[in-house]
Amino acid sequence: MAWIVLVLSGLMETVWATALAQSDGFRNMRMILVFLVAMVASMAGLGYALRELPVGTAYAVWTGIGAVGTALFGIAFLGEPASVGRIVCLALIVSGIVGLKLFS
Repeated sequence: MAWIVLVLSGLMETVWATALAQSDGFRNMRMILVFLVAMVASMAGLGYALRELPVGTAYAVWTGIGAVGTALFGIAFLGEPASVGRIVCLALIVSGIVGLKLFS
């Protein structure tokens, strides 16, 4: 259960990071509310997962999912570049996340 909550918390990190970017410097109240709710949910889920998982593994997986998810959102919806090098680097992060799960 801790792994499922951790993955969902990593996805919430993607939500709060993209909401923060869309908040227009904290001027868009709707995005500020999305940011706050997603950040609390993300942190709460990480805290829950830490009851069973080692902190180094959980934190690395949580930030990795958030980083990859945010980058993919930027590529898909915000017109950020999708260069081969960038995709390869994101794939390396994903392989690290999978490795941490397999060897934990």
